[in-house]
Amino acid sequence: MDFLRPASWEEALAAKAEHPAAVPIAGGTDVMVDINFDRRRPRHLLDLTRIGPLGEWEVGEDTVRLGACVPYSRITEHLRTELPALALASRTVASPQIRNRGGVGGNLGTASPAGDAHPALLAAGAEVEAESVRGSRRIPVDAFYTGVKRNALQPDELIKAVHIRRADGPQQYAKVGTRNAMVIAVCAFGIALHPRTRTVRTGIGSAAPTPIRAREAEEFLGAALEEGGFWDGGGALTPSIAGRFAELAAAACAPVDDVRGTARYRRHAVGVMARRTLGWTWEQYRAGARAPEGAA
Repeated sequence: MDFLRPASWEEALAAKAEHPAAVPIAGGTDVMVDINFDRRRPRHLLDLTRIGPLGEWEVGEDTVRLGACVPYSRITEHLRTELPALALASRTVASPQIRNRGGVGGNLGTASPAGDAHPALLAAGAEVEAESVRGSRRIPVDAFYTGVKRNALQPDELIKAVHIRRADGPQQYAKVGTRNAMVIAVCAFGIALHPRTRTVRTGIGSAAPTPIRAREAEEFLGAALEEGGFWDGGGALTPSIAGRFAELAAAACAPVDDVRGTARYRRHAVGVMARRTLGWTWEQYRAGARAPEGAA
């Protein structure tokens, strides 16, 4: 196994073009597990840790440009207001040591349906900035996941950054596991209210072959909030609205039985999380809060 250590982004792109099968590594959260258990033996590892700009972020008027290697700990500490759901998700990732190394780019690269960042990225609305020596492009996160642990990257492309809409309303994230951290999610759920467009977005993890949105649940809730005058009036949601939203969220799942949980349990848990996170976000909206203080 050869270890490639480019000193610049341009060198990294050139190395990836020369060795398309090279596996990028920064935090190594998933890659090193596969190597240690002899599930993967790539001919080349492409170390990105020397490329400083990948660990930087920029807050714009409408979006946050998050470098692919920004550690989860930095997201939690510095971007709670702009990216509240992602900050909540980042708090649940593994141990402090891994949160200091791992980043969103790794979650996207491995594209595991259990990746903690995916529900928050789907709910917030994100675009993945991919680049190769041929040029760069942005891939909507909805179209990024193409199969079990498969994504839309071409063999010579690397993830440079993720562009995520700044929160214009409350967001939440919840995760079911055997403990709060150091655990792969049995399932996870993210929700974001977007008052400017009067829409709702969701994200579901570890309950289908890929991370998904509960689109019918989103459409139902958006219509119910509009038709009932909730966006302007800020009234309490009725149990029937919350219950139907939870039912539709659970119905969007296509889970399987595995060692972490049964399909039936996952579907039930997604419904419970959908109801709870909707309740949290709506109470924050009624109170005029833009971002949650933390309830994962």
